Amino acid sequence: MTKFDLSIPSQLTAALAPDIFLMAGAMVLLLWAAWGRESVARQRAVGVASMVLCVLVAAVVGYFMWLDATVGPGPIAMDGFRWTADLILLLATFATIALSMDYNEREGITAAESHVLLLLATSGMMVLVSARDLIIVFLGVEIMSVAVYILAGLNRRSDRAAEGALKYFLLGAFSTCFLLYGIALVYGATGSTNLTEIGERVVGNGAGNPMLLIGMALLVVGFGFKVAAVPFHMWAPDVYEGAPTPVTAYMAAAVKAASFASFLRVWMEAFPDVFVQWHYAIWWVAAITMVVGNLVALAQKNIKRMLAYSSIAHAGYLLVAILARGNLGSSAFLFYLFAYTLATFGAFAVVVVLSDRGDRYLKIEDYAGLWTVRPWLAGSMAVFMLALLGFPIFGGIGFFAKWYMLQAALDSITPLTNLAVLLVLTSVISAGYYLHVVLVMFMKPVSRAESEPQLAGRLTQWVIAAAAVLILVFGIFPDPVVRLARSSVIVPIGR
Repeated sequence: MTKFDLSIPSQLTAALAPDIFLMAGAMVLLLWAAWGRESVARQRAVGVASMVLCVLVAAVVGYFMWLDATVGPGPIAMDGFRWTADLILLLATFATIALSMDYNEREGITAAESHVLLLLATSGMMVLVSARDLIIVFLGVEIMSVAVYILAGLNRRSDRAAEGALKYFLLGAFSTCFLLYGIALVYGATGSTNLTEIGERVVGNGAGNPMLLIGMALLVVGFGFKVAAVPFHMWAPDVYEGAPTPVTAYMAAAVKAASFASFLRVWMEAFPDVFVQWHYAIWWVAAITMVVGNLVALAQKNIKRMLAYSSIAHAGYLLVAILARGNLGSSAFLFYLFAYTLATFGAFAVVVVLSDRGDRYLKIEDYAGLWTVRPWLAGSMAVFMLALLGFPIFGGIGFFAKWYMLQAALDSITPLTNLAVLLVLTSVISAGYYLHVVLVMFMKPVSRAESEPQLAGRLTQWVIAAAAVLILVFGIFPDPVVRLARSSVIVPIGR
């Protein structure tokens, strides 16, 4: 086991090696993408190179996991939680690039820089999940957000994309002000931005400090926007609907994953001893998010908007992990995140196939009779819907993800019995819109003008097939994922 002293700049660089490797590779690819005319061939070439870079960075992350390196109380964390979160983010990025290569060709988006923007956004996410200092948290958020703002408006021919990107940018900048002001107040109350030092200083007399409490409240607002928790969610449906579908999947899975990972680390390392002060605030945010996300999703006719409100509901489920705290909370969070990422990308991959050029077919009723036209696509979509629902057997790993989160809620230091009951009830409500998609595909006659949906690109087919197979396989044999999640917990320094 190697001990890094993060007070030495060279070892700080070593702790950020995977992140720096990804940034450096992205900059090289950016030069390649910028030198030359835009074309489908160049877009695909840069996309393939970007996917290879994701695999190489994942190998570096795997090496650090095998090395089992540890650090002192510096600004960068090196633990299993960070490495596992990094792998989930790289998996999401790989899938997004694969979907984008087919989608961009269909939509006439020839800018190869779009793949580089995904890599840069992911590098910001990796910095974010490794941050053990509020200043590094802010830097990670900004690196991630600036790239995603551009990606949301990537399709310059679409008015919906322009509207969504503008809303995302304006509200994102507004929420960043809350986050930054919260950091300033926490610093003013504790004299430090380091999470470990903040945790030590609030034990004595910080619990009742009004400046600290206001700072924590502002941090909740800032993180609440990034994870699209109610009442900070109003941007999500419009942005998700307007953005290119692969980017929507990326925002629903990767952006949410990175923001939640940082949220969880900040609260577990900096504020565990003031649990009483923030417990009820996040409890109510989680409860309202689960209820509103599921109820509004019931009324949606557009598949992307339905999945947007579904992701809001899942944000409420993930907030339970923050309230659960401890090793069980962080391991349940990672397990749930893996299952959610697979199901989300699989569902949006099917949307990519069926929406056709110009995203014409986005109504749920457009999926009518899909089983008679393309049975493998209907079967895969059913697996993804049941996984998001948490249905046993056919929902695969999604069922165990919900069960693991419930176990974390009930076995936490302060049992969250009422919230666990609400989680179950809202999951039952979600059956109304997840099973409605399945019903339309299997029980209604074909209603589209074309009897045969357009052929899926080869990479898109691989994403759908891989996601469906992994969901089903890990639903039968979840032990490898469970073991990885249980070994990948946040261990606060000095506690």
